[in-house]
Amino acid sequence: MTDARPIAIFDSGIGGLTVLAALRRRLPAERFVYLGDTARLPYGTKSAETVVRYAVRAAGFLAGHDAKLLVVACNTVSASALPALEEAMEVPVVGVVAPGARTALAVTHGRVGVIGTESTVASGAYGRALRALDPEIDVVARACPLFVPLAEEGWWDHPVTREVAALYLEPFARGRVDTLILGCTHYPLLRPAIAAAVGDDVRLVDSAEAVAAEVEALVARRELAGSGGGVRLLVTDAAARIDRIARLILPDTAVNLELVDLPD
Repeated sequence: MTDARPIAIFDSGIGGLTVLAALRRRLPAERFVYLGDTARLPYGTKSAETVVRYAVRAAGFLAGHDAKLLVVACNTVSASALPALEEAMEVPVVGVVAPGARTALAVTHGRVGVIGTESTVASGAYGRALRALDPEIDVVARACPLFVPLAEEGWWDHPVTREVAALYLEPFARGRVDTLILGCTHYPLLRPAIAAAVGDDVRLVDSAEAVAAEVEALVARRELAGSGGGVRLLVTDAAARIDRIARLILPDTAVNLELVDLPD
C-alpha cells in the first residue's frame, strides 16, 4: 500500500528549498508541494502575532492540496507558530527546531551555539528545546540578520559574506562552542563561510538535514510512503531573483514557479 498524497512544505520564502532538496534526497519517490510566501518575506523581522497569522493562512491553503503531512521549513514559523499550526491542521506537522535541537545534543560535548533570524533568536525556542532535553546544556544564541539577504543574493562564499560571518560568529570561535545550529534554512547555503569563521573544531548542524531525517522516520512509522515523485513550487511572488535562487538551490529540478495568492 502506498499513500499518493503529497508532503506539503511551507516557508516564508525560498530558504526552505534547502529542506525540499534534503527531503528529495531521502524520499525520492514522494510527491511534494512547496509554498513560499515570497510576497511577505522576511518573516524574521515581524512580530510573533503576525507570523502566526501568516502561517495559519498558508497552512489552510496547503490543506486544500490534500497533503498527508506539513513540514514547516522555516525556523521563524517553527519558533512562533507551531502550536497554532498543529491545532489548525488535521495531519502531522513537523517543524525544524526540535529536530535541530535533538541532532545537536547527539553530537555536542555541552556547548551549543545557535544562529538565526532576529525573531527566532528572540523567541528562545532553541534554548528551550535544548534545555528540555538536557537542563545542563550551555547555549549561546546570536541573530545574524544579514545572512538571509546574502544567501538570496547568491553570495554563498563571497568575500563580503566571509567578512560578515567573521564579525557575527566571533562569539562562537576559539572553542567557545563545540556545536553550532544553523537555525535558519537559508544558512546551509552559507556553510563554507560559516565554517571558515568558527573553525574546524565546531560541528555544524544543518536544520534542513535534521528535519529531513525526522520526516523520513515519520513516513516509515506511520506507513505514509508514496510513489511516483514530483514537485510543485508555489510562490506568492515570482520575481526573477526568486526564480534564479531556486534554480541554484535545486540544480537537478525543473524549476517552474507557480504564482498563487493566499486568501485572507
